Amino acid sequence: MKLLTAACLAALLWLTGCASTPTPSSSPASEPPTGTAPVGTSRPALSLSLSPPSGLQPIAASSWNSRPVAQMAAPADLWQRIRMGFAMPDLNSDLVRDREQWYTTRPDYIFRMTERSRKYLFHIVEELERRGMPTELALLPYIESAFNPQAVSSAKAAGMWQFMPATGTSYDLKQNVFRDDRRDVLASTRAALDYLQRLYGMFGDWHLALAAYNWGEGNVGKAIARNQKQGLGTGYLDLNMPNETRYYVPKLQAVKNIVANPELFRAELPDIPNHPYFETVDIPGDIDVALAAKLADVPLADFKALNPSVHRPVILAAGTPQILLPWDNASIFKRNLEAYHERLASWTAWTAPSTMSVASAAQRVGMSEYDLRNINNIPPRMLIKAGSALIVTRLGALDNDVTGRVAETGQLSLAPEIVTRRTTIKSGRKDTVVSIAQRYKVSISQVADWNDVKSGAAFKPGQSVVLYLPMTARASAPSSPQPSAAKPVRSLAAAAPAGRSAHASAKQPPIRAAAPAPAARKKH
Repeated sequence: MKLLTAACLAALLWLTGCASTPTPSSSPASEPPTGTAPVGTSRPALSLSLSPPSGLQPIAASSWNSRPVAQMAAPADLWQRIRMGFAMPDLNSDLVRDREQWYTTRPDYIFRMTERSRKYLFHIVEELERRGMPTELALLPYIESAFNPQAVSSAKAAGMWQFMPATGTSYDLKQNVFRDDRRDVLASTRAALDYLQRLYGMFGDWHLALAAYNWGEGNVGKAIARNQKQGLGTGYLDLNMPNETRYYVPKLQAVKNIVANPELFRAELPDIPNHPYFETVDIPGDIDVALAAKLADVPLADFKALNPSVHRPVILAAGTPQILLPWDNASIFKRNLEAYHERLASWTAWTAPSTMSVASAAQRVGMSEYDLRNINNIPPRMLIKAGSALIVTRLGALDNDVTGRVAETGQLSLAPEIVTRRTTIKSGRKDTVVSIAQRYKVSISQVADWNDVKSGAAFKPGQSVVLYLPMTARASAPSSPQPSAAKPVRSLAAAAPAGRSAHASAKQPPIRAAAPAPAARKKH
């Protein structure tokens, strides 16, 4: 009985305390809530009245269903979760209607595109919600790449978020001979959301931020400045921009409208459950791509779709210490890996100590020239420049995991294999080794060596001078004597013995490195 009385008193005390505390809106923020004594003062005596506390009203059974109830469970469907997170203002324009019509007439394309996205969409939505960003942005890869992580634009933008090489580097997306993080699911999503957040911070408007993602923040900033100078509006629809950017946000709005109401547009969206598609799994060392897929019991194409950044048939643990696997296959991989006691990688990396032909490199690493070219995508008539990193088979001393330095910075640099031909010219008056070397853009030592004379020697008028000139560059200075007809010789590449560079002869000009091609320029 005593225990029952104590319990009743405790309940009454708790109810009285609740009744004496009004909602926060009933008193100014600067005042303490009613029933809460300021520090240093004593509380009044508590009432033990059994009457209903003031401020608390019973809920009639008839009103239960009319009151909103906070949703406690997450939606089972990922599309519904995306719809719940829409936060960007809608864009209404004729261009949006135009894009809606375009997508509506291509239901198969919409289904293929959305089906492809099921591997990546949950992760992107999770990241957007964690950052407090609008979930419309999860639909942006539909516009950029149709959710194809292997997509490459004509301007060399790559991955499902379509990063240009320079912008990717700015956001710490590694691009080397072994991997391209612009295609990596986790790294590229992190970089894209970082970039979009930065652009939103610059412009304070999501439509302008998206325009800058497509066109570049500098171009959007200049367009805004021009309109401000002319007293014009500075919103997305007010700016003068290229057609690609003008259609960019309308495309996203059209996809948003279709996702929001697929029945209206007669679109079929695949069922995508609201749970992770993949799990991140550590690898113990370098491992062949094909073996990793086999141990995980995953088709090779599906494995590559989740790990699209890998360039070569081996994953280097020093650069890529984790792989993505379908959620249910992660445990299978771990179990099979534990039971697997053979070599995990049949490939490793080798760094060329000097500039050499592919044949010479193949001889050094114990591979055929064909295999070395094929595995490293080396085109014909190219030389491997010193310091280049190549994928080679694990043999003898080349049987270790690749170091972090090579895995992070390895590059393959090639130079054209210059084919020369022996040419004889007649020297003019006052011609010297120096003047002929300058005229034909070769070195003084080469001219001297080819003609067995000293570097400071002079030639007699009409004397035959031997030169080895590139077959594609036989022009001479207009004022100089024209080369006499020379009997063509076989190209040095064909004449060189097996395993030797076409430039191995002491009589040949040195290899001249090709100038790097200018970087492609694009929106971002």
